[in-house]
This record gives sequence, structure tokens and C-alpha cells, in this order.
Amino acid sequence: MTIVGEIDLYTSPGLQAEFARLLQESPATYVVIDMSGVEFCDSTGMNVLLSALKRLRERGGSLELAAPRPAVRKILQVTGLDSVFTVHDVVPDKPLAAKPQA
Repeated sequence: MTIVGEIDLYTSPGLQAEFARLLQESPATYVVIDMSGVEFCDSTGMNVLLSALKRLRERGGSLELAAPRPAVRKILQVTGLDSVFTVHDVVPDKPLAAKPQA
């Protein structure tokens, strides 16, 4: 899954809806999110990611973040979420691809 732009109060509902659709329509249990195009992510965006992680873990799966820009990586570090999510420096081969506009 690739997310681009800003994840904030205004765009988070669309991202949440895309996750809900993805999880409803797909048997996926492993999702890698390419964050290289995300310029900013606030607490509402982080909550959407945490919610998706929780839903995937309920299925026995996981959600991983890949290639976050320095500003997003800093938010992950400051909040301690870098220890909750697996964070990759680069985008690994991904078994699932979708492109929501966030």
C-alpha cells in the first residue's frame, strides 16, 4: 500500500475508509505501507495506522511501515511508535499493493 501527501485531521477519514475497504475485501494479513511520499502525519494519522495494525493483528497479521521521511520518522520516535510498528528504511518487496490518496 502506498500513501502520499499529508495524513492529518482532513485526510485521515479517507485513509481509514481505504483501510476498512482493504481489510473487508481482502484476506490480507500482512501489509507494508510505503510512507516515502508522506510529507506529514499528525496524531489522527497515527491513530488510523494503529487502528489498522490492531485489526490486522486480530487476524494474526501485521502492518509494517517503510521508507518514512525524516519528519515522519521523528514523530514515530518521539511517540514511541517506532517500537510498535516494524519500520523499514527502504520499501521491501510487498505482497499487497494499493494506492489510496491520503
